[in-house]
Amino acid sequence: MISGNLFIITAASGAGKTSLVKALLALDAHVKLSISHTTRKPRPGETDGVDYHFVDEAHFLSMLDASAFLESAHVHHARYGTSEKAVNEALSAGHDVILEIDWQGAEQVRKLFPQAISIFILPPSLETLAERLKGRAQDSDDVIEKRLAVAREEMRHLVEFDYVTINDKFDDALHDLIAIIQTQRLKTNTQLKRHSALIQTLV
Repeated sequence: MISGNLFIITAASGAGKTSLVKALLALDAHVKLSISHTTRKPRPGETDGVDYHFVDEAHFLSMLDASAFLESAHVHHARYGTSEKAVNEALSAGHDVILEIDWQGAEQVRKLFPQAISIFILPPSLETLAERLKGRAQDSDDVIEKRLAVAREEMRHLVEFDYVTINDKFDDALHDLIAIIQTQRLKTNTQLKRHSALIQTLV
């Protein structure tokens, strides 16, 4: 029986999603991050099996043909996908699972897993978003401009999400994520699953 919660966390590139999720994982041992498969090349400092499962195009397409993904997307000339088996195993073990995916992936997951809780992270301004992208020193000015245009389109989908937080001050945004997760854990349906033995002795 699935007793964990599935959280979808989405943001435009540069909004600070990855940093917030890493901080959340460091604070809460009961939250697990789903490691996506991708065909893009590792960035400096990234590790296979930790940041992503880096695979070639043929491997990814074989998994896609086998319906192995809970969701998949083609973004910035690369493919991304979430293993349905890995997610279900973690949820069944009682872990809360985070999917760090884009709005397209979120839409796919909600169709298959309507009880998933979705969170959209916004930057405080487009200027701040541009500064963060430039601060990475990984992309040219042309690529950054394209990313900003894509970001504006992505942010139009925030109304489809259950929660929205603004990453202006990092600690405040992190506190928002913690509060959302704790709220979901205390819902009656979740408590009935996680503490069924105790509740049966009480009522």
